[in-house]
Amino acid sequence: MPPVAEWIVPDWPAPAGVRAVATTRQGGFSLPPYDSLNLGDHVGDDPDKVAKNRVQLRRSLALPAEPNWLEQVHGCEVAACGSGQNKADAVIAGQVGEICAVLTADCLPLLLCNRQGTTVAAVHAGWRGLAGGVIENAVAAFRQPGDELLAWMGPAIGAQQFEVGDEVREVFIAADPAAETAFGAHGPGHWLADIYLLARQRLASLNLGYVGGGEYCTVSDPERFFSYRRDSVTGRMAALIWIESD
Repeated sequence: MPPVAEWIVPDWPAPAGVRAVATTRQGGFSLPPYDSLNLGDHVGDDPDKVAKNRVQLRRSLALPAEPNWLEQVHGCEVAACGSGQNKADAVIAGQVGEICAVLTADCLPLLLCNRQGTTVAAVHAGWRGLAGGVIENAVAAFRQPGDELLAWMGPAIGAQQFEVGDEVREVFIAADPAAETAFGAHGPGHWLADIYLLARQRLASLNLGYVGGGEYCTVSDPERFFSYRRDSVTGRMAALIWIESD
């Protein structure tokens, strides 16, 4: 029997026809330390295993096409699905069957759609991209008022695990003094950062119509999630969103 891929289905009021999923590490073919549903082809895993995992994902979810896999660079670029511009940290689609996807192992995966169900996007938001405006750029790509958009935050590093230095905290506070509430002191020059709260603050400033998710911690749940902070050498999970029908 082949393994059975496991995933998380967002609990959010997305319109009919919009499908979204965040994978876990369970249900693939990769061997330790990439066990088992590693979808990243850039982390040192056996390429044949990664290819089998991607086939497994597509079959398990009955995807209408191969996901638009990005070359993520912790930046702020937003690519159009199918455009060939894959060096980006967010991807947007407006056609039925185009699969937006981002890979993570502690960074925040953010999924977006509009209330009409005609446009969807996936965002990879590590602290650099978050501070630099990747969420703002992705929302702007919809060309709609923020209250017409819905957002869901997938599995990321939790607020009790994400230790950062003064320089990270200062970058966020310089952009928005309210960001100070997302950092808790953790010894001289060290802070615990709440990446979910930082993202919520950015989304609130954009007047998003709905924001959900944000209850996971990749570091603290090794059975379900890959974590770069915890393991260094590890696999990657995917967050995917697409329009299934008109």
